[in-house]
Amino acid sequence: MSCHSPASGQVGGRTVTALAPATVRVLLVGGPNVGKSTLFNALTGARQRTTNAPGTTVELATGTWRTAAPTAAGSATERAIVDLPGSYSLLARSSDEQVTADAVRELAHSSVRATGQRGVVVVVLDATALPRSLYLLAQVAETGVPLVVALTMLDLTPTNSSAAAMDPDTLAAALAASLGVPVVPLDARNRGAGGLSALGLAVDAVADHPRRVTGINPPASVPDLGHDLAHAETLFAWVEKVTTQVTRSLAPEDGSAPAASGRRLHRTFSDRVDTVLLNSWTGIPVFLAVVWLLFELTTTFAGPLQGFIGQLVKGPLASAVTSALGLVGLGDSWVQSLLVDGLLVGVGTVLTFLPVMAVMFAALGVLEDSGYLARAAFVADRAMRSLGLDGRALLPLIVGFGCNLPALGATRTLPHARQRLLTGLLIPLTSCSARLTVYVLLADAFFPQHAGTVIFAMYLASVILVLGAGLALRQSVFRDVHAEPLILVLPPYQRPHLRTLGMSVRMRLGAFVSGAGKIIVGTMLVIRVLMAFPMTGQYTVGHVPVADSLYGRTASGIAPALAPAGFGNDHAAAALITGFVAKEVVVGSFAQSYAVTKPGDSGQTQSLGEQLRGSFDESSRGHGGAAALAFMVFVLAYTPCVATLAEQRRLFGWRPTASALVAQLASAWALAVLVFQVGSRL
Repeated sequence: MSCHSPASGQVGGRTVTALAPATVRVLLVGGPNVGKSTLFNALTGARQRTTNAPGTTVELATGTWRTAAPTAAGSATERAIVDLPGSYSLLARSSDEQVTADAVRELAHSSVRATGQRGVVVVVLDATALPRSLYLLAQVAETGVPLVVALTMLDLTPTNSSAAAMDPDTLAAALAASLGVPVVPLDARNRGAGGLSALGLAVDAVADHPRRVTGINPPASVPDLGHDLAHAETLFAWVEKVTTQVTRSLAPEDGSAPAASGRRLHRTFSDRVDTVLLNSWTGIPVFLAVVWLLFELTTTFAGPLQGFIGQLVKGPLASAVTSALGLVGLGDSWVQSLLVDGLLVGVGTVLTFLPVMAVMFAALGVLEDSGYLARAAFVADRAMRSLGLDGRALLPLIVGFGCNLPALGATRTLPHARQRLLTGLLIPLTSCSARLTVYVLLADAFFPQHAGTVIFAMYLASVILVLGAGLALRQSVFRDVHAEPLILVLPPYQRPHLRTLGMSVRMRLGAFVSGAGKIIVGTMLVIRVLMAFPMTGQYTVGHVPVADSLYGRTASGIAPALAPAGFGNDHAAAALITGFVAKEVVVGSFAQSYAVTKPGDSGQTQSLGEQLRGSFDESSRGHGGAAALAFMVFVLAYTPCVATLAEQRRLFGWRPTASALVAQLASAWALAVLVFQVGSRL
């Protein structure tokens, strides 16, 4: 099947991409936890990418679905497929649901105008909850789009339902007879028995000869998706009619009445486990234990890998590049500095984050696919209501205390884009472990008798900042985010599929490397250029002391602005600039600027502490302790590391990221000044 270049147009105020007429566009539509994303991964494999819907922060997965030709003489068939956000209804209550509704409406417009663009909606139905899934199907069918039904969760059908007595093909045939459109039973987690080829044939057939759902009569024009109560009752009556027809067709041949599919005759395994996990006395300790396990996984598995990658980059790889440059006469030059200390270090920074991100994505995938994540959200819901968020937002915020970067990745579990954005803006205020190294250095230097209390106070301040910023954002730019009742469908517990999980982790890691990785490497190169460029003719490029470089002069220019906070000296200013790259680099910057080794090396912690006390006492006019507290507050509140900023930009776009950057710098300066001015007077 030939493919042509896409064209763009405007539909409903949004930019949409129109494919060439020969290409079949497939939209995956379904509710949360029905196996839609698992099906998408199985259909596309590695031929997929993650992007944001135009003009929104809603993440979409798009890819190419390729199947072999039915005959040896034919050619392979390719389809462009989009995994739309999970929705219970096309009556949009969030930007995620609006993107789904708009995509279905845009495809319906194409069909009505007979543009030649072929498109099919694949509606994914959950066999364990057919009535709820059928209501969404009815809304999609009303738009008049050609559609195919994919029936999933067949292995989880309750044992007391009439459907359990039938094999998947029998149940699919009964549904197809009632609906009038192809129904394909699927097990997307098992490609060998998944029916993916049958789904491809059904999609191609419907694309060529559209089929409509029996009993749903779309109007002549594409309808507005808003319904009144009477119309909703009409759809519910249709759902009940289809459910009754399917139940009767599955009745045993002896004439006995089938068991009602919605009635539980006995407690299932999920019911028994939920009595523990949803209990307020036992559920919260289990949730905290799960969070602790996430930190342990990161420390136990990702930590050593990070160290190994860092040593590999700084050791053998750096030596190899240095030797190669020496052979071509560029040894000990600014080119070496740029390539080794800029490009290679930037690439190494991206690589060292990969184990952390992989562990976090895998852990979240296990929690989500197993069914536990919905239970954790239920247990934590009450704690997040004051911020207009539901319980699903608590996990990313807690993860942020370990590392802000994977915490941003954890926001993908939130159902609405505005909730993801609000949570993503609050995560940088959680005190990550990298900030802890700064707290330890300054607390030991200025408050040796109360270092533990000071460090604890910083984490308490982090919690207060998250709550305060969340309330402030709720009253300003996030007035539309309300503490709505949490409506959750608790999926049955199931075993995560390793192949699908690995594919999901690989896709998200690839998106991080291609999106955030470019920004990280670029920022490292810029900083290296600033450090290599001399401000006087006394030095040459690449051979200049830090103080006389453009980087050092920039720090000197910033220092006066920090004077009201008590640490208006070049050492502190330079450390804060490097902290923009990574917070743990602040300690190394202090050590380098004071010409001493890092703390812990050769027992020179006290030497660095004395240097710090001397410069802070001088810049604060004798109030070094207050200035140190102000510096720690500044480190807590100002911009996160460049990797976190890059991930924010990838997930939410430049505008929210830049706005947050300015707000964090302003609030960090104001808080630091407040702490110093109050502390110096006590």
